[in-house]
Amino acid sequence: MVSCRKNWFLCSPSRNANESGGVSYNRKVTALDLKHLKLPTNKKLRWALYAIAGMGLAVILGIAAVLLFLTPKLPDASALREMQLEEPMYVYSVDGKLMSLYGEGRRYPVDIKNVPDKLKQAFISIEDQNFYKHPGIDAKGIGRAVWLLLTTSDDRVPGGSTITQQVVRQVFLTNDYSYSRKLSEIFLALKIERELSKDEIFEIYLNKSFFGNRAYGVGAAAEFYYGKKLNELTLDEMASLAGVPKFPSTGNPLDNPERAKIRRDYILERMNALGYISTAEMQQAQNAPMHATPHERKIEVYAPYVAEMVRQEMIQRYGKEALTKGLHITTTVDPELQAASDRAVTAGLDLYQIRHGWQGASKKFDLPKDEEVVETAERLKDYFPQNTMVPGIVLSTAGGKVSIVLKNGKTTSIGPGQGWRGANPAGQLKRGDLAYLRPQRDSSGKVINPDNPRYTLGQIPKAQAALISIDSMTGEIRALTGGYSFEGNKFNRATQAKRQPGSSFKPFVYAAALERGMNPGSIVQDAPLTLRMGNGKVWRPQNDGGGFSGPIRIRDALVRSKNLVSIRLLKTIGIDYAIKYISYFGFDPKTIPRNLTMALGTADLPPLKVTEGFAAFNNGGFHVTPWFISEVRDREGTVMYRHKPAVACPSCDSGLGNGLNTPAPTSYVVDGFNFGPLKKEEPKADSKTASKDGKDAKKGEESTKVEMPEGFDPKTATVAPRAMDPRVAYQLNSMMRDVVLRGTATAARALNRTDVGGKTGSTNEHRDAWFAGFGGKYTTVVWVGRDDFKPLGRGEYGGAAALPIWINYMRAALKDQPVKKLEVPKGMTKVAQSGARMSSVGDDAAGEWVKDEDLDYSDFYVDFGDKVPEKTTAKPKSTSAAPVSTQPVEAKPEEAPKEEKKPEEQFETF
Repeated sequence: MVSCRKNWFLCSPSRNANESGGVSYNRKVTALDLKHLKLPTNKKLRWALYAIAGMGLAVILGIAAVLLFLTPKLPDASALREMQLEEPMYVYSVDGKLMSLYGEGRRYPVDIKNVPDKLKQAFISIEDQNFYKHPGIDAKGIGRAVWLLLTTSDDRVPGGSTITQQVVRQVFLTNDYSYSRKLSEIFLALKIERELSKDEIFEIYLNKSFFGNRAYGVGAAAEFYYGKKLNELTLDEMASLAGVPKFPSTGNPLDNPERAKIRRDYILERMNALGYISTAEMQQAQNAPMHATPHERKIEVYAPYVAEMVRQEMIQRYGKEALTKGLHITTTVDPELQAASDRAVTAGLDLYQIRHGWQGASKKFDLPKDEEVVETAERLKDYFPQNTMVPGIVLSTAGGKVSIVLKNGKTTSIGPGQGWRGANPAGQLKRGDLAYLRPQRDSSGKVINPDNPRYTLGQIPKAQAALISIDSMTGEIRALTGGYSFEGNKFNRATQAKRQPGSSFKPFVYAAALERGMNPGSIVQDAPLTLRMGNGKVWRPQNDGGGFSGPIRIRDALVRSKNLVSIRLLKTIGIDYAIKYISYFGFDPKTIPRNLTMALGTADLPPLKVTEGFAAFNNGGFHVTPWFISEVRDREGTVMYRHKPAVACPSCDSGLGNGLNTPAPTSYVVDGFNFGPLKKEEPKADSKTASKDGKDAKKGEESTKVEMPEGFDPKTATVAPRAMDPRVAYQLNSMMRDVVLRGTATAARALNRTDVGGKTGSTNEHRDAWFAGFGGKYTTVVWVGRDDFKPLGRGEYGGAAALPIWINYMRAALKDQPVKKLEVPKGMTKVAQSGARMSSVGDDAAGEWVKDEDLDYSDFYVDFGDKVPEKTTAKPKSTSAAPVSTQPVEAKPEEAPKEEKKPEEQFETF
């Protein structure tokens, strides 16, 4: 008989007759028996017990060590509630339409309440069927993993990882395999389960998981692979998405549909086995073909140059994290005006290229005879679409047809009538030529038959262009196009290109001259002029086209863009004064040449800066700063920033000097001239001039009626600083309207509006062509030139290259817009001129509106641009102006010539 005292380990409830050789022991070891127990005498058994006891102690000590050393280092699980998921930056137009998305990954966080039950069940079936039951870890799974580690040679084994543990890994830990990481994962999973609900954990998992192709979160995955919201997904699509996180790069339904199908079908089987779906539902979903295709979030407004400006501005303000914080940026861009801008630039540059004919292929590849089509297509990896055209490489021109391989590896052909301007492309292209093809589109701009479109040969224009259009009163950028194709070249010529504005800069010089006491009717000599430069060289400026007009009114000189008059005016007022004065339009004085060439527009300026300056001619003389970011909101919708611009408000101030709430300049006196408000007595109204409401009925004494910005409150808003006297703004506006009526921009009369004006501009050898102008409430500038600074070609003046683009855009911008009436500011009198003499006339008579204080000059004749007549005592027939307190410029007395003489060349030094 075997003694239980000697062999206590045999006395077990599980011991049966077969195990004891036919002897049965039914008594159990009680607590009383334990004190009589003795360790076995067999050494092997004794050492086995020691080992078991040691292992148990080690486990206890290990757990204690983890609790003592590891747990305090674990992150706070409650931080998951405040965790900010990476989300792209959204850019919108002024009406809330999507312009762009920025960020390395796609992620559109979803609320667990909006996740369909079937989709949740698909993830639970494959990832963690006991998710809603376990405390954060799966004991059976962990035990299975431990057993595999002990019984196999594998260092990594499957099993033992719950959805909670995966969240721990995604948020707090890494995917590096180590026992310490696994222990941390287990303890933190238990900790998370105590602080967060199951739905909160599941929501984090669905939004944090990577689904391949830069899609983070199930919301982004559903949109990218199927172009759907979660509630639009079919059962087979849900199962396909549930299988992606395990193999996001090699098992997603787009890059590896075969592998994704196997995993999808297995998930459907699991859902059926767990009772989530019926067998019929499972079979129907398994029979569905794999149909994932890439779907990018639809861009509703195409304005890539402005969107890139926003991206750069946000990084500058908030750092690179701005692209991943889910910021929502609203811009000032008007979708319709932006589309009109792009169309105008494209059409204008295509028309320019038509004028200059077929220029040949822009690049030629040396193709071996035996090169495969796939290899040829690979050569296009660094070539991108240009505007509406796609790149391709010519394979052959046999039989009068041109075979071309596209970037996607497909081949197409074009034949007679499909070449440049309807010619046979076989005579225009050769094997290896880089060709750009334009797919045929319908009236809405969509490609006809996109799977197999019909192409015609296109050509990238040699010239580039920029168009900027702003609200003259507020400075809001309504449209901006920085080139022919953003995909082809991201260089923004509207803001980054520094080009010479040429004659389009002249209005700023004229404004300075009118501020000094001249008026549109003042006579200046348009005569030859020779100037000795500081380096000893001689400069003989010429009018465009040559020839001289002799004595000419300032108005006519601007209308006809007389170079020599501009130079004489600049000499009259002085270079230092002119630079200081022009800086009030927003120009940096350092960018303006300190010599007489300034009058011809030799400063290097970006088109946006010219637009900024020109707005003052259309808003009553205020300097408004262009801006494009209206509002910034965080992912929760809280406003982080809202722009409050300084706006033009002619009725908010006296009409002279600075306006209400506008910080005054450091000094009103510039180069001896006082920019401050004139201290003069207002004329008293009498019964003959008083209107019914008691105001002076004289047109020149009425307040300027300017449409104010929507929502503008003069009591709280900031008024923009003045760039010039409103009366000078009126004079320049009137003169530039004449440029359209009878000058170098008569083509703009096609707009059939009286409020359109501007100035053309061209530079030497036709390197730059400009038109800067205004109409309605918009100020718009167009520049055309080449990036390599080569000439545009003969005849490419501002009126030929830039003005047509401006007209096409403004035709759309001014549609249904009321005509803006040009109101005469206070402090002006209308005068008629006979030769160089002025006399006041009625408002309806022909003549010029002159500042009241300038009426002191009864004879005003600028002979050679270096002298201003001394003020005489003669007065006009009537004037309400008070005497001027300062002289515009010191000069010697000089009488106007009694009869015109043939212009003679003058020799001067500067």
